[in-house]
Amino acid sequence: MALQDAAPTSSLSVAVDIGGTFTDLVGFDEATGRVLQAKSLTTPRELSQGVWDCLAKAGIEPRAAQNLVHGSTVAINIAIEQKGAKTALVVTRGTRDVYKIGRQNRPDAYDFNFKRPSPLTPRSLTFEVSERLKASGEVLSPLDLREVEQVAAQIRDSGVAAVAVCFLHAYANPAHEIEAGRLLRAALPGVYVSLSHEIVREYREYERTSTTVMNAYIGPRTAEYVGRMQDRLGEDGFDGRFLIMQSSGGVMSPEHAKMLPVAMMESGPVGGVIAAAEIGRRLGLPNVITFDMGGTTAKTSLIQNGVVSIAQGYHVGGHASGHPVMFPVVDIVEVGAGGGSIAWIDHVGGLKLGPQSAGSDPGPVCYGRGGADPTVTDANVVLGRIGASSFLGGEMPLDEAAARAALAGKIGEPLGLEAAAAAHGVIRVAIAKMALAVRGVSVQRGYDPRDFALVAMGGGGPPHALEIARDLAIPKVVIPNLPAHFSALGMLMSDVRHDFVRTHYRILTDADTAEIRTLYEELAGAGAAALDQAGVEPGVRSVEYSMDLRYAGQEFTLQIPVNADEIAHGDMAAVRRRFDDTHQNRFDHSAPDEQVELVNLRLTARGARPKIMFPRLAAADGDARIGTRPIVLDDPAKPVDCPVYRRERLAAGSRIEGPCAIEEFGSTTLLFAGDVASVAETGEIIVEVARP
Repeated sequence: MALQDAAPTSSLSVAVDIGGTFTDLVGFDEATGRVLQAKSLTTPRELSQGVWDCLAKAGIEPRAAQNLVHGSTVAINIAIEQKGAKTALVVTRGTRDVYKIGRQNRPDAYDFNFKRPSPLTPRSLTFEVSERLKASGEVLSPLDLREVEQVAAQIRDSGVAAVAVCFLHAYANPAHEIEAGRLLRAALPGVYVSLSHEIVREYREYERTSTTVMNAYIGPRTAEYVGRMQDRLGEDGFDGRFLIMQSSGGVMSPEHAKMLPVAMMESGPVGGVIAAAEIGRRLGLPNVITFDMGGTTAKTSLIQNGVVSIAQGYHVGGHASGHPVMFPVVDIVEVGAGGGSIAWIDHVGGLKLGPQSAGSDPGPVCYGRGGADPTVTDANVVLGRIGASSFLGGEMPLDEAAARAALAGKIGEPLGLEAAAAAHGVIRVAIAKMALAVRGVSVQRGYDPRDFALVAMGGGGPPHALEIARDLAIPKVVIPNLPAHFSALGMLMSDVRHDFVRTHYRILTDADTAEIRTLYEELAGAGAAALDQAGVEPGVRSVEYSMDLRYAGQEFTLQIPVNADEIAHGDMAAVRRRFDDTHQNRFDHSAPDEQVELVNLRLTARGARPKIMFPRLAAADGDARIGTRPIVLDDPAKPVDCPVYRRERLAAGSRIEGPCAIEEFGSTTLLFAGDVASVAETGEIIVEVARP
């Protein structure tokens, strides 16, 4: 659905986000302020088709766009479904089993079904070559070029499609990896080669190896997908800037994405976090918790003082038994509680939800595409919380009767409940799971959720946000413009970003500040080259510096921002004071008399992109109330006749009291008794949450 007709224009920017159930598009014309949106079912057999379906729905021809930003689940799906390339691993002699052994941590000591992560590369495809560096980067044993050539021949005979190279201490000196990579690429044309120093120059041998193998494993298919997108856009006359969303919240060139596909593992959901930070700042709400409920999962992240939290690593497939990836990612907690999450009864008669999802094919029962298992969306339709005839603005009517029958048969009958009571139980389980995720980014990390506003996004965010906020005593909920397309919207607000790291282990007071300056200059040079590749103009570039510090004897670090003056003048005392203060704030204690260790130097190179500014709302277009319908709120036996409003007709300053439903294309905001919503000048709905 297009909000306004899209005539060809050179000032049109488009973002497309491929999710597990829907593909979303947002277009913005900087010259006129026009906003377009479209949503179509994701096409898992050929993901790019969903992009063109959205372009057609929005009335956009690719040649009309100046910029096109793309985020997708391609990379993460390849990894989770284990459908990547057959991959070989080349390592320093004597370290063949590092990747297999991994870490000995066991997150859940009493889980008898615990399984260690299975390596993506088997031991039979792990090859050793003679070479050795000291931790300082000094050469201890030279690289045996003859052995590299022999390994190349073995790899060729094995029929692999990708090779990962990870030599011991290559983060300190990549010379041996560079030479080995040159020989392998020459001997193995058409084989995807990943070198660890090109991906992450940071210590921790197992994590660095895992990251490099993951990059190689997903590389061929991801690079093919990005290349296919480029070709198809070119065939349709697109000659603007094509950018790929990164897990870190920035965007990058397609060439960079092909070389570093591990950077786009979580490229879809992070866009919404970036947009939430920007919207929060504009509304005077610097502290927000994002809540993004899509078709497959619900995701949440915390933003404090307008700063998005970035983790320097994560586990693909979950912390307990997933594969570590040592790469910056927006810090998100995710649970399997999306609109398509399937409700089921376990062997002892308990009501469970997910992690299995109906996805887009066949989708929830109410979609009428062959789905047989009841989902969260089916429950919302049965309860009247989602209008069956008004879903997606009427584009996609839902089958309420089929949803009711599925809930009655598969949930209600085993539990002795009517369909409405079964549906209400499914929603309560979903709310509990999602509230736990919000606790995970707030209470469990020492933050009081009462000090934050909740920004609800995704098609499923607004229907559930008020109940989650009430559970956690969050006083305010913000429903942004285009909530069902908010991740795509955030991609249009994201800067070009590239992150670089260099392990430089020293006692902070003993560190050679001239050496630190030199290393930062090298990182800045790499950042400038990456921004050049993305076509970023010099006038919009910026650089951010930080250091990973810890007290002597600690295992992990805190990332501490530093400024250019401190680096130029070697003011490590100021950096030390900032570390002590941060440690005190984070953990409620510090040790100013203890030695502090410098572990890593980090640099982020940014290229600023224009931010969408929504125009002020026009005068109200008639009465926003479009009718009433019975909605089950607290008691499944007593539906409440609730007013239903159309969001597009609300004027700035409008005030609405619950209980009611506010419908828009792609989502519905549900207010309960005592909740009061007001409309900001730029269209955001701000809800004051009634106390329990």
